[in-house]
Amino acid sequence: YLFFRLPEENGAHEVRTVEQLVEHCRDLKRKHGFRVHKLKGGVFPPDYELEAYRALAAAFPEDKLRYDPNAVLSVEEAIRFGQAIEPLNNDYYEDPTWGLNGMRRVREMVRIPTATNTVVVNFEQLAANVRDPAVDVILLDTTFWGGIRPCLKAAGVCETMQFGVAVHSSGELGIQLATMLHLGAMVPNLSHAADAHYHHLKDDIIKGGKMTYRNGAIRVPDGPGLGVELDRDKL
Repeated sequence: YLFFRLPEENGAHEVRTVEQLVEHCRDLKRKHGFRVHKLKGGVFPPDYELEAYRALAAAFPEDKLRYDPNAVLSVEEAIRFGQAIEPLNNDYYEDPTWGLNGMRRVREMVRIPTATNTVVVNFEQLAANVRDPAVDVILLDTTFWGGIRPCLKAAGVCETMQFGVAVHSSGELGIQLATMLHLGAMVPNLSHAADAHYHHLKDDIIKGGKMTYRNGAIRVPDGPGLGVELDRDKL
């Protein structure tokens, strides 16, 4: 994840300019080996974020990009933005606008796979999307879907109906992250790189501290249960 941020009181971690965003991405790639980058937008006007997204594409031509404005764009803005980025190396276009109907209208007009973690988060919504597609890639989350097993069941439905799946991230600490890592390792039709907020955390509440990235990935914990244990003092 790459975040656009509004000014903070102490001036720390600000990413407001295009140059700051590109440098932030370069730093994360150097530290962790990421090859897919998601711009978490919806903060500044769409034209400014479009400029930033294009700059990322120019700076990292071999890497894939995702844009997620948290559904704040109108359908018309989402269509205009999506058509403008069609020539870039897009992975998917996540929640540019709100609702299945809005996403369906965008999907009809933009030649980029759409994705969501907001409007398809249960089996009733998944069935509606299968019958009248609005979203191409379902972002599975063990919290939103109610655990690993429902996510695996949803992934099986998506595999049967030929919809893409990916692993979402909602800023999880070690226990939920462990569930997401196990999920990602078990899903045979995982068609996109997993999301991660984890590199933004300063510490974790599991014994041994934060898990580490190696070449853009985190090893699946292999201890008993989920493979992690709480540090009660930190908790």
